[in-house]
Amino acid sequence: MARVALLLGGNQGDVKRTLQTAQQLVNSRVGAVLRCSHRYESEPWGFPAVERFSNQALEVSTDLTPHEVLDACQQIERELGRNRAAEAVEKASSGAVYCSRPIDIDIIFYDDEVIGDERLTVPHPLLAEREFALTPLCEIMRQRRHPLTGATVGEMLDALRNK
Repeated sequence: MARVALLLGGNQGDVKRTLQTAQQLVNSRVGAVLRCSHRYESEPWGFPAVERFSNQALEVSTDLTPHEVLDACQQIERELGRNRAAEAVEKASSGAVYCSRPIDIDIIFYDDEVIGDERLTVPHPLLAEREFALTPLCEIMRQRRHPLTGATVGEMLDALRNK
């Protein structure tokens, strides 16, 4: 069984309920949720938006492959209202890289694997720059080491806060 770290987030609709439903669907479709952080509020990252984001980290035990985890998470996103085609139009018209969304599920770690292909990059390439990801991750896996840098989640969060 692989240990996977997921980050759930969103800023549209009833985000609290959406995150709860996403966690239940992850538990039934991806694997057992072993640990779950509190929800953390944050400002949008990389684009302007009125609504703040809520983010939550999960540690999951799974027998799915990394790409099967990705497929399951993207299906959950679709079922909970995420529309990537509409997001692409919004981003193109605004020139932004990111936009508001009801749910986003990122694969942060998949065991100690390093994956880089056209569909999936693990560990998440911007993890060390995102306090909104590191804060909930730190709650459930402070000593977890990044497979490329060797830094722990706690060390990455401390370094980011001390910039």
